[in-house]
Amino acid sequence: MPKNKLELLHEDEQLVVANKAPGVLSIPDRFHPEKPNLLTMLNRKYEKVWTVHRIDRETSGAIVFARDEHTHRHLSRQFQERTVEKTYLALLDGQLHQEEGTIDRPLVEHPGKPGQMMVAKKGKRAVTHYHLVERFERFSLVAFTIETGRQHQIRVHAESLGYPLAVDELYGRRSAFYLSEVKQRNYRLAKNKEERPLMDRLSLHAWKLAFQHPTTEERLSLEAPLPKDFKAVVNQLQKWGK
Repeated sequence: MPKNKLELLHEDEQLVVANKAPGVLSIPDRFHPEKPNLLTMLNRKYEKVWTVHRIDRETSGAIVFARDEHTHRHLSRQFQERTVEKTYLALLDGQLHQEEGTIDRPLVEHPGKPGQMMVAKKGKRAVTHYHLVERFERFSLVAFTIETGRQHQIRVHAESLGYPLAVDELYGRRSAFYLSEVKQRNYRLAKNKEERPLMDRLSLHAWKLAFQHPTTEERLSLEAPLPKDFKAVVNQLQKWGK
């Protein structure tokens, strides 16, 4: 999906849920407001929307915005009270042996690495539940449901288990995913051709989002389909990585 194109999962008079493309910011960058971001795109379409939560630039998937102040307050309260269910799909490095589990490890900003987080007893409580979706020979597709929304929570918790995200230059072992790594001896590249990565961003997708609709009070559950790059990696692993 082009970075300047909106993909909507749900819209009504009170709120809109978008499927954010990887590489698109949730809100404008303070220093580079010209960069593609959902808030600006949605404001062009609806005149005015309110930010409820954010997703990292490299993460794709479901994100909700309010279309009026009452809805903004209602949704923000649900996030604060942790009644919103947020489920992510992540491709992990390594074969996860546990079928499911809970990670309850506090997180704090890394004292020697600005912008990074780490597990520490004195940190803020962070709780992540996970279950295995599909296991490959050297990778695992895992669903994570987070109770708390700490910075880089899934990334740090996954790394603390010994299975970092397959593509994560901060906490993992690679900054891009190449087909040659999966096909190995079966991979052939044409002469004078340089291999392009199947995925060169975080292997994390905001898959499902469930919350109470502020007006109807019904439970609204939405699912964001995998973007092209993530889907391509999973398809190749299903073909070659078993």
